[in-house]
Order: sequence, then structure tokens, then C-alpha cells
Amino acid sequence: MKNFRNSFMLLILVAIVSSGCLTYEKKEYKFELKSENSGTLTIKYFNIMSIMDDTLDVSEDDFDVLISEYLNGDKIENSFPGAQNITKRLFEENGVLCGEVTMDFTDIKDVRLFKYNDLGPLMFNMINLEESEVYKSSDGKYGGEIMPVVFWDGSSNSCELSTELTLPDNTCVGLLSRFKSWSEAAK
Repeated sequence: MKNFRNSFMLLILVAIVSSGCLTYEKKEYKFELKSENSGTLTIKYFNIMSIMDDTLDVSEDDFDVLISEYLNGDKIENSFPGAQNITKRLFEENGVLCGEVTMDFTDIKDVRLFKYNDLGPLMFNMINLEESEVYKSSDGKYGGEIMPVVFWDGSSNSCELSTELTLPDNTCVGLLSRFKSWSEAAK
């Protein structure tokens, strides 16, 4: 019984410590095709934040996750296993923390694009995105809720898409100050 109680308490502690959540306000995707099937994808994250756990500020832990799993870790690489030459950076823009990931691809499927029978429009399925990430705008045509796909005609070598995830409120803690402290300590 004592082992069960200790295991249960450890489980609760792990749940409390790991219940923080990294999020961002919006994201921009830019696909630049160098040939019919290959190119570069740049993803820009705007206003990277931590969501409080009830009233507990877990931004320090969330920032550590951002650095260890995303910037220095392989979370992005695991999300795009066919991509190559992946570069990642964090930076300040307009008073918030932003991030940018750039990757090369040799096949459009490596960056979740699709073209039926190698003909017709280039397509990006919005269902591939994070659960609550929603379409905001693009230079293509969005099929809407019934067909959550962005279509681009085959004539463009550049395709852009913007999404929103979390509008900042009093439960969000911006990570810019933590980034600045981390950057200063790294010098």
C-alpha cells in the first residue's frame, strides 16, 4: 500500500510539474519552390508564450522546454523527418519573443504539401496542424470548414499561409524576458 501511495504522489507531482504549456499567438508558413517538387520552408512563430497552470507561473519550465526540446533538441526534426538543413533561431520582434525554423525539402510531402497525380493545385491540409491552430490568411484559396485545405495554383513558386493559435490574455506569460536573460548568460 505504501508503494502505491508513493507512486500515486509521484504521478501527481509529475502532472503538476509538466502541466505547463508552450504556445504562440500566430504562425506564418512560407514555401519557396526551387523545382516542381523541392524547395525551402520557413515557419515563423510570433509571440511565444507560456500558459499559466491555474494561477501558477510555469514560464521558467516552459522556457527550458523551448530551449532543450525545440531550439537545441530534435522536436522540429521529428515533426519533419524528411526535411534537411534545418536551422532554428529565437529573436525579439515588436517587443515579443519570436522563433523561426527554416528547412530544405526534396519532396513536397516532406513539408506536408500534396499535389494529386503530380498535377493540379498544390495543397496543404489544415488538419495536419496543431489541434487549435486556425486558418487566418494565405495567398491561396482556403476551402473552409467543409474542406480545410489551402489550394495554390501550380504557377507560383512561393506559397504563404498564416494561422492563429492563442490570443494573449491574463493566463499567458510572454517569454521575452526569459530569452533576454538566457541570451545574456550565454555571452
